[in-house]
Amino acid sequence: MTARILPVADSRQVRRYVRELIARHPRTFATTIALYTLAAVAGLAGPRLLGDIVQAVQQHATIGHINALAGALAAFVLLQTTLTRYAYVSAGRFGTIILAELREEFVEKVLALPLSTVENAGSGDLVTRASRDVDALRRSAQMAAPETLVAIVTIALTVIATVLVSPLLFLSVLIVIPPLFAVTRWYLRRATDGYLRENAAAARYVDGLGATVAGAATIEAFGLQQRRIESADDELAGSYRAERYTLSLRTVLWPVQEFCYVVPVAGALLLGGYAYTRGWASLAQVTAVTLYIQQLMIPLEVLLDWLDTLQVGGASLARLLGVAQVPPDRTAGARAVADPRELAGTDVRFAYVGGHDVLHGVDLTVRPGERFAMVGPSGAGKSTLGRLLAGIHGPRTGTVALGGAPLIELPLDELRGEVVLLTQDHHVFAGTLRDNLHLAAPDEVDDEALWQALDAVDAGGWAAALPEGLDTPVGSGGLALSAPQAQQLALARLLLADPKVLVLDEATSLLDPRAARHLERSLSAVLEGRTVIAIAHRLHTAHDADRVAVVEDGRIAELGSHRELIDANGAYARLWDSWHGETAGTPPHV
Repeated sequence: MTARILPVADSRQVRRYVRELIARHPRTFATTIALYTLAAVAGLAGPRLLGDIVQAVQQHATIGHINALAGALAAFVLLQTTLTRYAYVSAGRFGTIILAELREEFVEKVLALPLSTVENAGSGDLVTRASRDVDALRRSAQMAAPETLVAIVTIALTVIATVLVSPLLFLSVLIVIPPLFAVTRWYLRRATDGYLRENAAAARYVDGLGATVAGAATIEAFGLQQRRIESADDELAGSYRAERYTLSLRTVLWPVQEFCYVVPVAGALLLGGYAYTRGWASLAQVTAVTLYIQQLMIPLEVLLDWLDTLQVGGASLARLLGVAQVPPDRTAGARAVADPRELAGTDVRFAYVGGHDVLHGVDLTVRPGERFAMVGPSGAGKSTLGRLLAGIHGPRTGTVALGGAPLIELPLDELRGEVVLLTQDHHVFAGTLRDNLHLAAPDEVDDEALWQALDAVDAGGWAAALPEGLDTPVGSGGLALSAPQAQQLALARLLLADPKVLVLDEATSLLDPRAARHLERSLSAVLEGRTVIAIAHRLHTAHDADRVAVVEDGRIAELGSHRELIDANGAYARLWDSWHGETAGTPPHV
């Protein structure tokens, strides 16, 4: 299934968001602008004073007069340096603040994304937005934006100063405005789309590479190495083409820019020399204007150099803001949940890809407080049905309701308080063991309840043996928990969350069979009164259930108790006989 790229904000939304960020911190922004303006004004005194010094030397002025001019020049240079230093500090602070706010908002929006959307988009798109795009935006916010701000202020004031000194000599600058404007406009019309394509290509490559690494064992088992290599080559080729396109834009922009930096200075010298010989300009004016134009080229070069970085940052910001544009996957309904322990599916059909249903008209009612197991061959649709029963996906047709209220109409917070899905994929967060447990119940449980949850999932022994008990750092940068320990930790969080309905998709698959059997019996006692739907790959889970559903080809082929299905001598009986034919320690995966 091809991953769907998450939305991207348009340029108008990006500009509006930038204005909102600036409006949140008007004092810091105004201080930054004021400091840069004062620094630019102080810098304008240098060329004028140098012109006066040259004029004074030509006119044989006194040493004292020249020294006074030199002293004033040194004072303005020192003032400009001081103001520039504080301006950079202020701009850096401003950039860091807005970047931190953007990161916080991005994380908030990502955590609010519908899980079905995240799965359809694939990990590559989100990973590149959270890493590559955030890093590009950091460079833009903390470096490119301040430098650009300085350049714009300096250019504006330098142009004004040059015109005031000699409007005639300023004409040499006008020579390069048409080609510079044309090439910059040409570049800006293409750069944003180019960088968006470049980032999207990188996302596809990361997603494909991650899928290859995660499925390496399956790829080797089916001999698909060459196919995955060819797929990676295609994704790399797409990324190469996207980056080559943006590089081609820069190879046009930069040479024209470099040419436009040199021409005005040469023009000012030629025109100034002619004007001086004609008496239209003094030596001080020629010197000052030439230095002003040379000084003008520096911020102009900085502005145009950082323009590329700003385009990258703008494209990255558009991708980050696009996460907030994902539409919700549910609409609030008017019906209330009558009994939060009863789940019912009516004529449920579902397709990951349009026109290819993987569930075909499933009708199923799970009774309040029931232990319900689903078994069947791999690929039959067990996990898909489990995800619909947990409200992760909405059915294409039909309804899945909790106590009479369709799951797709329940607010996400309310749904997750009633129904929880636990799969074999678990995550240990960086932090202490206590932090990991408190994720399920942040403010409602004390240490005694945490230990009770760990004991209930057979994790109390190894948790008590940790160097610092509940305060032991785990996850990245801390103690690495084994896969079975991570699974037990996830089960403990499930108990602390205390939902009314639990959907367990191979939630004990990483434990050895005897440990899994003991754990499931312990959980059965702790979960008394709750509805538990277990997608089972070990048939002892089905043996202990109140009812068992056999899922085949996206349909429920059989439904009944363990004894009833054995007596029916159908698909379940064959699975049971096959499982009993194996050794107790190695039951088949179903």
